[in-house]
Formats: sequence, structure tokens, C-alpha cells
Amino acid sequence: MPHIKVQCYPKHLTENEMKAFVEDLTRLAEKHLKATEEYVSIRYEEVPAEQWKTEVFDKEIRPNIGHLAKDPGYDM
Repeated sequence: MPHIKVQCYPKHLTENEMKAFVEDLTRLAEKHLKATEEYVSIRYEEVPAEQWKTEVFDKEIRPNIGHLAKDPGYDM
């Protein structure tokens, strides 16, 4: 059962943009993870730029460098 977590700077997506984003992620999970739609969950969280380092980079990215599916191309 795939659970996808997305954290990003605020993007201010419209309702339609968010719907399309979620549909696209769901389709990717179905295709690549052989999941069916009812088993896919997605968490979307916008994190203000001034909180990114302490709330995301230091807590989730830095401790997992080398173990992420894709490491970021930056350091803080």
C-alpha cells in the first residue's frame, strides 16, 4: 500500500491544480508500484521557506541522505 508524502514551499495550487497533481501521483503509483487507486494515500504539506531548514531538511532530509529514493542537490 503506497503512501506518498510531498512537502514543498507554498505553491498556492488551485483546487483544479491540486486535483490534477493528486491524480498524476496516483497514476504513477498505480503504474510503477502495481498499486490500485484505493490503496494509494497522499499527504501534501506546504512548508514556509523560513521553516524549511528546521522542519524538513534537518529532521527528514539530512538524517536520511543516502537512503532517500532521490537525494536533493543542495545542502543547508
